[in-house]
Amino acid sequence: MRQHAWKDDFYLFIGTQTLSLLGSSLVQYAIMWYITLQTKSGTMMTLSIICGFVPSFLISPFAGVWADRYDRKKLIALADAMIAGVTLVVALLFIAGQGSVWLLLIASAFRAVGQAIQGPAVGAILPQIVPKEKLMWASGINGTIQSTIMIVSPIASGALLGLASIQVIFFIDVLTAALAIAALLGFLKVAPHAKALAKQDVTYFTDMKLGFRYIREHRYLVGFFVWLGLFLFMVSPAAFLTPLQATRTFGAAVWRLTAIEIAFSSGMMAGGILIAAWGGFRNRMHSMVAASVVMAACTIALALAPWFWLYLAFMAIFGIAMPFFNSPSSVMIQEHVEAQYLGRVFSILTMLQTALMPLGMLLFGPLADLLRIEWILLATGVAMLAQALVALGNKRLIETGVPLHRSSVPTEMTPALENSHGAHKGEDSPA
Repeated sequence: MRQHAWKDDFYLFIGTQTLSLLGSSLVQYAIMWYITLQTKSGTMMTLSIICGFVPSFLISPFAGVWADRYDRKKLIALADAMIAGVTLVVALLFIAGQGSVWLLLIASAFRAVGQAIQGPAVGAILPQIVPKEKLMWASGINGTIQSTIMIVSPIASGALLGLASIQVIFFIDVLTAALAIAALLGFLKVAPHAKALAKQDVTYFTDMKLGFRYIREHRYLVGFFVWLGLFLFMVSPAAFLTPLQATRTFGAAVWRLTAIEIAFSSGMMAGGILIAAWGGFRNRMHSMVAASVVMAACTIALALAPWFWLYLAFMAIFGIAMPFFNSPSSVMIQEHVEAQYLGRVFSILTMLQTALMPLGMLLFGPLADLLRIEWILLATGVAMLAQALVALGNKRLIETGVPLHRSSVPTEMTPALENSHGAHKGEDSPA
């Protein structure tokens, strides 16, 4: 491999994912706003959220198996094509005068399936492209791009909806997906991983069972997923209830909600740039614990902020901390999990990220109609601080954060490399 050739492949891959994500984000916001404007119903908005996460949660275990059995590059392209195909059908139905809110809900469910298939494959393919010691840098770059899209997408989608019909946005998504798929399949040089080239001698469900057994036998993964799941549950009020809190406390104005979104996304973009340049603490768990402390403190501060400009400042700091939590969580898995199990382990991460925050809202959402949101934020902020202290006292969990560089070149390039990783299957902890 020529020097720095992996960077060319990484930038090409991230470029394809950026194109795809931009189109998908435009459609996601367009669907959300269309349903809001047409129905003005909280029930319909709840249904749209359910359609977005339930299919993803259900399909994720299968998606992890597929990511470990098949060529991940082709799987990502197939998922993109599925999402674009659904969007194209919806666009044509809208043109034919058959569009409806229920059609959009069904489309959201099918798009969620495609995104669930894509997620584990993207997480598992990165170590095939990027050297393990550069994964944090790559994750920071990816996070920065995603944060930028989070800022641009709602503005662009709103502008497009004001100037044209919703089907125009659907066609933009189809076009960006087509360009991304063509670049991915035509120019990205990533060989299929070893298992994708080998004869599959076990069934899907056996592979799935082996993946769950792998997680169960590697206790650091069980502890990490439990800790991560509890955090995602507790952070849900800060993620979902703050717009409602700001409306109740500072007044109902669209510009305030827009300012909150921009402050948070700008913070995330800055945090992504910072972690790409610095890399965080050497121990990944130290970075995650520090980020969780900052987010917990900001959650408490959001409950107490007396002025809106101060509220926005805390929201921006919250955003800065997010990449220091998200990036190390993915990189820890990429560094420690054997190559042939990456897809299945990432599928569990996807399930947690997809389900725990909406499930948290099943408790905290109705509670917000009975209690002041400030009290909920205070309680969950204190709980998050306590959880951070528990993590620091968990030796196994902290040891998991120590980078484990089995190789200085991208993994899974040859069967020999994958077989060498398999020698560690029986270890209880990788650190």
